Amino acid sequence: MMKLYNTLTRKIEDFVPLDPPRVGMYACGPTVYHFATIANFRTYITSDILLRTLKANGYEVNYVVNITDVGHLTGDNLGDADIGEDKIEKAAKKEGKTVWDIANFYTNAFLKDFEKLNLIKPNVMPKATDHIKEQIELVKKLEGGGFTYKITDGIYFDTVAFEKKTGKKYGELSTMDEIKEGARVEQNPEKKNPRDFALWKFSEKPGERQMEWESPWGLGFPGWHIECSAMSMKYLGETLDIHGGGEDLRQTHHPNEIAQSEAVTGKLFVRHWVHGAFILVDGKRMGKSLGNAYLVDDLEKRGFDPLVLRYLYLTGNYREIFNFTWESLEAAQNALNNLRDMVRDWEAPKIGCAEYEERFMEAVNNDLNTPQALAIMWELVKSDYPSSAKAESLLKMDKVLGLKLDEYIGKPLEIPAEVQKLVNERENARKAGNFEKSDKLRHEIKKLGFEVEDTPDGPKTKKA
Repeated sequence: MMKLYNTLTRKIEDFVPLDPPRVGMYACGPTVYHFATIANFRTYITSDILLRTLKANGYEVNYVVNITDVGHLTGDNLGDADIGEDKIEKAAKKEGKTVWDIANFYTNAFLKDFEKLNLIKPNVMPKATDHIKEQIELVKKLEGGGFTYKITDGIYFDTVAFEKKTGKKYGELSTMDEIKEGARVEQNPEKKNPRDFALWKFSEKPGERQMEWESPWGLGFPGWHIECSAMSMKYLGETLDIHGGGEDLRQTHHPNEIAQSEAVTGKLFVRHWVHGAFILVDGKRMGKSLGNAYLVDDLEKRGFDPLVLRYLYLTGNYREIFNFTWESLEAAQNALNNLRDMVRDWEAPKIGCAEYEERFMEAVNNDLNTPQALAIMWELVKSDYPSSAKAESLLKMDKVLGLKLDEYIGKPLEIPAEVQKLVNERENARKAGNFEKSDKLRHEIKKLGFEVEDTPDGPKTKKA
């Protein structure tokens, strides 16, 4: 039985889908105004591990990740997502491009990084701009139910009306007392309650925005929160089995999704909420202004395989803050390279080691305990079982870990002739006692991406 921590109930629960073996799973995707950072990708790696674990348990998962290409305002960074400039409109002005070019460019960049990290592609990746009709229809239903009101800049969701009409409390998912009590700093004096949020925003000056649509309330654009309710319910139904995202979304975006969705349907919106914790960089918060909002591209420029980031995140609990350092990434690269080297001379997969496979599944089924799962994997690799049995079990484990180990098991490293020549020269120099030349050749080999390890059986070459 899979167990997952539910951030709504604050406890680990047995995972029971609404209609087994089918599972509907939604994860909030990127706002495509800039490149996704390695912090963003911790969230997607967590979702990917969850997806793979569900599949390993025999579930049929319909996985949806949205693309936010309109409506996410800069005020979100200040604690009020209903104020400020549209992040994509702002990026378009800054880069001298159309909003459509901006959204398309950064969506494609996100998908490339998604592939580099070996993340399974969702069944659907809906864009907010392709679902304006669905968002308008949802706002109309909320309006018909008496959950909205109109002010100067848009149509707003009435959180007090929600509590009175449904008997439910707004903001239970959040850990911010302000959102529950309405003590958030009020930026718009026209709002009935500081907790209320925009469903549809009016264009201040029609034609000034590149993205705006006609609606029953006038020319404008959807609020940020409404898109996820509209798209998730379109593709997964009125009740989702799992909804994931980063810890930041737990505070206002996800509570707003719950309120507007449950106001319309009268049903539980999500059965299991799964949130990944923040990351720090060298013990500090990550931020563009601090110059430490690293991208996958930054890792590659420093010579790291993107899969090393995946391995690194597997070493931590997804619900705990993770401190990223370049030293920890280098340690992860060494560990992954050692693993790859160890399995290269294994025999073809056969039978398997049931004991290790069972323990591994027990670990990942226990609220995605990837640190324990990795430890069990290493026990298997270093065990005395025949390599063919270890290979079979390791491949099964890797269907969850996603480290592409099938590309290394039983596949000797191909060493370029140039590198092999330097290795031979170095060995001759070492045997002749010319250690100065030997060290020089070692550095030349390292520059070409390989390392030499001296063993009783002679030099062993591996990837650096």
